[in-house]
Amino acid sequence: MTISRRSLLKGAVAGAAGTALTGGVLLGGEHADAQDSRVSAPASSAYPFHGVHQAGILNPGPSAKQAFSCFVAFDVMGAAKRDVIDALQTLTSRARFLTGGGVPPDLGVGEPPSDSDVLGPDVPADGLTVTVSVGSTVFDQRYGLAPAKPAKLTPMPIFPNDLPDPAWLGGDVVLQICANHPDTIHHAIRDITKHTRSGMQLRWKIEGYASPPRPSGTPRNLLGFKDGTANPTGGTASSLVWVTDASEPAWAQGGSYQVVRLIRMLVEFWDRVSINEQEGMFGRRRDSGAPLDGNTEFATPDYAADPQGKVIPLDSHIRLANPRTAGSADQRIIRRSYNYDLGLDQNGNLQAGHVFVAYQQDVERQFATIQARLINEPLVDYVQPFGGGYFFALPGVSDVNDWYGRRLLT
Repeated sequence: MTISRRSLLKGAVAGAAGTALTGGVLLGGEHADAQDSRVSAPASSAYPFHGVHQAGILNPGPSAKQAFSCFVAFDVMGAAKRDVIDALQTLTSRARFLTGGGVPPDLGVGEPPSDSDVLGPDVPADGLTVTVSVGSTVFDQRYGLAPAKPAKLTPMPIFPNDLPDPAWLGGDVVLQICANHPDTIHHAIRDITKHTRSGMQLRWKIEGYASPPRPSGTPRNLLGFKDGTANPTGGTASSLVWVTDASEPAWAQGGSYQVVRLIRMLVEFWDRVSINEQEGMFGRRRDSGAPLDGNTEFATPDYAADPQGKVIPLDSHIRLANPRTAGSADQRIIRRSYNYDLGLDQNGNLQAGHVFVAYQQDVERQFATIQARLINEPLVDYVQPFGGGYFFALPGVSDVNDWYGRRLLT
């Protein structure tokens, strides 16, 4: 890598900074979860809406991650706590119906239709999940919620190598909407915004998609590498994602810290890099996803046998992100990341990249610690984090009488 490469790349896209996506921790496989490997689901599938935890974080079964997503941030517009309650109760009602599917009510010929009919007269569940999180701004002076703020919830810091765009940052309420087909996503966000317009105003929105396994194994990101190989699964995943610490407010138990990082990938520059250099930056083979010291995707890299990084470089993404030491075991995170494509920037460059999404018990112990290790890794020449934030995914809606945020707001 030449000394001038970073300045050259950043200069080439500087004119697009205002429209570029910005994000954070990356891409590669080492924060990933085998949950990320399982993408497609039957068109008829439905996930339970009620439960201790929200769906869309650790979905059950062989289709743990749907193929399509939308991340939507809102500003809460009401001046009083009652306005927030009304907005979240309405959101709960709409999400409960949409995720279960059914026939929208007929309001009569003299009224606007109750549904857009984008999905036809009978709304399918289609694997839809609506996961609701709140930002630190909800706990400001407006609603008297400051004493109830989760202990580690703050605005997302600007990390070295970030290029933040305020238009893509933060939000009072963030929805992660996932489904098996993109029209189901469109239908859901259109329905939700229609019913909550008086209480929540759109701030930013980005849609994502997950590639199918090609040719097998874990799907790939837009740099061509498998993304999600080393994600924890099963009981290990549960032990890393759900808040249980007594230092957290009682209402927050069963929730999870969510990190969203919008990361532009400079794919046109990346495509000019040799395969040896690409693989050295990731620490994995591009074709199979195997670590550079292994032969299969799910082989465990043996860092102890390579202390000087002659096979897997010491500054490779997988080695920094997951050192595989006893001390780093509880720093792992659960990812549900997606690719995105926004077309072209104002200079005619492709504007595509990665919606990095991670869930964890403790955003400082887990994500922030990993991100600190990744500062100035070689991959930063080819990615530009520009938006997103830290949020707290609310505990689940327990039954038909419950609603998002009830324990927080009452």
